[in-house]
Amino acid sequence: MSEEQQKTDAPEGEHQAHIDEQQDAAVEQSAAEGSMEDQLARAQQEAADAKEQAMRAVAEAQNVRRRAEKEVENARKFALEKFASDMLSVVDNLERAVAAVDTEVEAIKPLLEGVELTRKTLVDALGRHNVEQIDPNGEPFDPALHEAMAMVPNPAMEPNTVMDVMQKGYTLNGRLLRAAMVVVAKAP
Repeated sequence: MSEEQQKTDAPEGEHQAHIDEQQDAAVEQSAAEGSMEDQLARAQQEAADAKEQAMRAVAEAQNVRRRAEKEVENARKFALEKFASDMLSVVDNLERAVAAVDTEVEAIKPLLEGVELTRKTLVDALGRHNVEQIDPNGEPFDPALHEAMAMVPNPAMEPNTVMDVMQKGYTLNGRLLRAAMVVVAKAP
């Protein structure tokens, strides 16, 4: 018997069972393909998430490295801050000594020269380590660098101009170490 004859001879129920099997196989194949597509989509999403996490980890590592480098640089730049602050009172005392000496007395002149030379040597040594003096006499008042101790009416000067420096200020690598204490002119 040929296949055609067998099909026609086969009862209707068997034929329907065969069709049902084919439909079930098609549904299973479709489901398998769908699940494979789902698996592919999940795998692609996981790969994208992993790539993003890796990029974030690299960026975080770079930020940590930059921060550490900056902290090391600041530590190097400002390691002398306390020592330099302590030396400022020595400079102030030497300047007071020079200012207090009567230059008319000949016997004191060599002592004055020695004190002045010591002051200059100390200021130069501080300068080699990036400690700079702020002597704002005649400059406009800057509250970021100057501390106003008094305001005095002075018609000869512009208002808000430093007319006298009571104590010089200093910076270390551009950072304020001590503000200059000044007297500021105001309008009469």
